[in-house]
Amino acid sequence: MHPAIDDDKHREKVALFRYGLIADLIHLPLGERGLYAKLGEKASRDHDIPGTLRRRVAAETMRGWLSDWRKGGFDALLPKKRSDAGQARAIPSAIADMLVHMKDENRALTVPLVIEKAMGSGAVPEGLVLAPATVHRLLSRHGLMRAAPDDPSSKDRRRFAFEKAGELWMSDVMHGPSVMVEGKKRRKTYLIALLDDATRVVTQAAFAVSENTAAFLPVLEQAVRRRGLPKRLYVDNGAVYRSQHLALVCAKLGVTLIHARPYMPQGKGKIERFFRTVRMQLLPTLGEADMKSLEAINRRLWAWVEGEYHQSPHKGLDGRTPADAWMMASDEVKLASADLADLFLFEQKRKVAKDRTVSLSGIVYEVDAALVGETVTLRFDPARPGRAVQVWHRGAHQHDAKRVDVYANCFVRRDRPSSTLAPATGPDAPAPGLSLRDFDNTPKGGA
Repeated sequence: MHPAIDDDKHREKVALFRYGLIADLIHLPLGERGLYAKLGEKASRDHDIPGTLRRRVAAETMRGWLSDWRKGGFDALLPKKRSDAGQARAIPSAIADMLVHMKDENRALTVPLVIEKAMGSGAVPEGLVLAPATVHRLLSRHGLMRAAPDDPSSKDRRRFAFEKAGELWMSDVMHGPSVMVEGKKRRKTYLIALLDDATRVVTQAAFAVSENTAAFLPVLEQAVRRRGLPKRLYVDNGAVYRSQHLALVCAKLGVTLIHARPYMPQGKGKIERFFRTVRMQLLPTLGEADMKSLEAINRRLWAWVEGEYHQSPHKGLDGRTPADAWMMASDEVKLASADLADLFLFEQKRKVAKDRTVSLSGIVYEVDAALVGETVTLRFDPARPGRAVQVWHRGAHQHDAKRVDVYANCFVRRDRPSSTLAPATGPDAPAPGLSLRDFDNTPKGGA
């Protein structure tokens, strides 16, 4: 991996750790009492801090992070870039593999013991320094520094309910029916849903043919556009909710991402009841016309949600309907900004080839010639392939990439490259700067 890419990922990981510590404090009103008590409680606990063997964070440090976030959002939590950025300091891949294998074979080994064992193996090149912080970061990236899960039997299982709309949304995925996709064949679907805890309103739901992050984020984006920003998002530990990209999106939106404790599904009871209602009331009524496409089944789903589910009295709301409950409790919901769409774009790093191209999802794109040899960030929406692919370099948007048209490139006029070589001479040498269209292919002497 390119050192600059690795450094960017580490900075994001550190910023996410900092955000995780202050996430439940960012919605507190300025000047509210009890802030220092909460910070002191966090400071008294051990934390798995990225890039260091330290386990504690001072209360004053966290207060500084909270102040930074209020001034500049998530980007203000990013560590400053290294002064030696661009210089190689990574552990060679063979040594990194050995360190990971040693830790994986014996989880009880501490970082210093892993380093000592590696140095004693004779495989570490002379002069290579295995810094504890670097090794710790390596092992953390491979998930080898996580503590063993706690015993679930001792956890608090009291019911909870928020009073205001937007204080907490919960999300989960339900297996759905098979539908026709692109008129070719039937595909299994998954119902991705987001539910407001206080009002039971479905902020957004949609059937998709996969349950990954690329399928979930468009649903979350539409939910935010329709119902504003939630303060918290409560999810389980599935791969769709554990992605780095979802964590970044939530952090930039100011949404606290909360994962359910493993083996404790009780916290998802409300959305499970919604899914049960879907299975009992909606799915049995679907006809063949509703199964012809994803668009058709989602139109039927949303007509049912708005026309029936939101208008039906709910036992958990003391007989009120979700629509009425939202009207009464949504006065503090914060609307999203206009440039919301860019926050949900996926990112991929690519090195620009000598022919000024990059490849993304099997498609070749052309970028500015000035970026040849540089590593750029491509920002794109996998759910909408027709949307432009943005090219970013050194933190700035350069332009939108264009799909390569190989045939059209045959007729592009090219300037003569600057070179120390002597130009070709002779009667058959082409004039400088000519393209294919400047040549007459008619055989000499006529046809």
